[in-house]
Amino acid sequence: MLVSLDTPYVDTCAADLSLALGGPERPALHVRELTLPGGVRLRLRLLGASHQVVLTTPTGDVDAAGGAVLTGGAGAAGGVTPTGGVGAAGGAGANAPIRPGAATTAGDLVETVACLPGRPPHLPGTLHDEAGGYRFTASVLRPAGGELHTRIAALRAELADDPYALVGVFPGDEDAVTALAVSPDSPDGTVAWRTWHAYPQTNELVLTETAVTLPHDRRAPQSRTEVTP
Repeated sequence: MLVSLDTPYVDTCAADLSLALGGPERPALHVRELTLPGGVRLRLRLLGASHQVVLTTPTGDVDAAGGAVLTGGAGAAGGVTPTGGVGAAGGAGANAPIRPGAATTAGDLVETVACLPGRPPHLPGTLHDEAGGYRFTASVLRPAGGELHTRIAALRAELADDPYALVGVFPGDEDAVTALAVSPDSPDGTVAWRTWHAYPQTNELVLTETAVTLPHDRRAPQSRTEVTP
């Protein structure tokens, strides 16, 4: 789905972005609701400051109230290991806002990649919460020449009619895009999505990939073939 947005974006370059797990749903410019096999639900939310994905399983409520947000280094708690960074702060996860175990207890998750006021910007290159079954990666590309425009044009064409995607185009430049796409063919028991954040004014394209492994009791029922002797 391709939508034109009326509100300018708040984040203006890759260095403005941070990752946060848990916490409230933030005001959205556009929302797309998806239901996956097994009753797993996703809300793809375009923010003025970037994006938010809310994952809800059939037996749990969204963990939006969130509890403590940790600003810690590698392995601070719960097996959460942030590695590297693509934001302004750099370093090995020194300012990565992480809520450990976010995908563990209820199987629900709120992922926000955005400009977060009052928080030092930092987007970890890799974050793996082994106990919670959450894996996140991010990278920043600075395409040569007019390659950014070519990439964004191809992305818009690819995702415009995708029933599992949401693409928001911000005013002023057709390449100012935030896009989210869920992978409908993820392995059983896994929910995965990708996002793209394009900043034509700085010639940057931020790519993120997320994969969440669901607890066994919240996976889609498996079909069985019975053989009669």
